[in-house]
Amino acid sequence: MIKIQLPVSADEIRKLKAGDEVAITGVMITGRDTAHKYLVETDGEDVKDLLKDSMIYHCGPVVKKEGDKYSFVAAGPTTSIREEPYEADVIEKYGVRGVIGKGGMGARTLEACGEFGSVYLAAVGGLATILAHSVVEVIDVHKLDEWGAPEAMWVIKVEDFPAVVTMDAHGKSIHDDIAALSKANYDRLIAGE
Repeated sequence: MIKIQLPVSADEIRKLKAGDEVAITGVMITGRDTAHKYLVETDGEDVKDLLKDSMIYHCGPVVKKEGDKYSFVAAGPTTSIREEPYEADVIEKYGVRGVIGKGGMGARTLEACGEFGSVYLAAVGGLATILAHSVVEVIDVHKLDEWGAPEAMWVIKVEDFPAVVTMDAHGKSIHDDIAALSKANYDRLIAGE
């Protein structure tokens, strides 16, 4: 398991390879559809310093509030491909070093990972309550009133958040490899081999 401390440099991220298991510690931000659209269409002044050399987590958390403090009850990844129209621009514009989610992303994001020193990391779906234990503090939240809890940008401190690099800064995508293998097997089966 490779330990990643946020903030992290592009040089450190470029050392990672697809298939590496990592444990992430530091401050990151959650962001889904509404947040990505916002980040591309504005200057993201409220969060841009937080995104620099950090990571964005595709997560719509379940949160609870006690007094004036929030905590995560569930923090599972959401499907990442929905952010494909935006992610390359977010990586470039904000200096994001990692994108965490599930299901992988497309060619444009993979290209941005190589160009700007970023990676895509898969978090395990179905473990939302377990992953929430890695969120040790909710530091802040942006756009909660406007967008609601799942779409808001939660600034969180994580400790040993587990993930697997599935798209690296060297053009390798495990998602592409699996798709190609699946197609080859499908073609073989259809051909009656």
